[in-house]
Amino acid sequence: MIGNVTIGQYYPGNTVIHRLDPRLKIMATFLFIISLFIVNQFLAYGLVVVYLGTSILLSKVPLKFIIRGLRPILVIIILTFVLNMFLTPGEVWFSIFGKLTVTKEGFRQASFMAIRLTLLITGTSLLTLTTSPIQLTDGIEKLLNPFRKIGVPAHELAMMMTIALRFIPTLMEETNKIMKAQMARGGDFESGNLIQRAKSLVPLLVPLFISAFRRADELAMAMEARCYRGGEGRTRLKVLRYHKRDLIVAIFSLGYLALLIWSRGW
Repeated sequence: MIGNVTIGQYYPGNTVIHRLDPRLKIMATFLFIISLFIVNQFLAYGLVVVYLGTSILLSKVPLKFIIRGLRPILVIIILTFVLNMFLTPGEVWFSIFGKLTVTKEGFRQASFMAIRLTLLITGTSLLTLTTSPIQLTDGIEKLLNPFRKIGVPAHELAMMMTIALRFIPTLMEETNKIMKAQMARGGDFESGNLIQRAKSLVPLLVPLFISAFRRADELAMAMEARCYRGGEGRTRLKVLRYHKRDLIVAIFSLGYLALLIWSRGW
């Protein structure tokens, strides 16, 4: 399951989505997240699926690869669905064992939350899957540049956010290696109930933290060896410029958001 995490990974390609300006992709991702909280009807989610599905098709990222990334959060999705279904008050639909009641409003809210969470993870994963670490750093820095006037360290914040994001698959891979090493020595991570499985993961924390600090120290030494001194006076091999395709995608994204806002009145 740990190896199925796709957030933070980059899927190389030369598609239209890959070639888009990273600033536009970041802003489009934020618009997509906002749109998920605008939707108030199941029919409107069809428009969201069409928008996201079109983006996935244009990116040529395998659908199996994206679905595999949903497996680690499947438990969270199910738990969110169950809690909303049983804890939302309203008109009683049916009861289980005479004590647990399911309301129509609860089932509707639970379905909304499960769909929203699934689309949220899928949409945000597509950003990192189609944007290289360098492009992502440059895009975040450019978007934060206006805040430098009030003392915000744009380059440093962009660098930290990108490194943290890219460390997710690295730490997942390291966790998988530690688990396999402990299983070879008799460690058991699969038997028992949920609480027992959670307790069995505690011995993973110490070697994982040591490995994370070691990797962070190696990264710092590598950056110092290459004379990294922050963003001051830094030049770029590829300067970010908007193209015609970026304008088309921006208009399409704004039209999608406007259509969703209009759909709230249906």
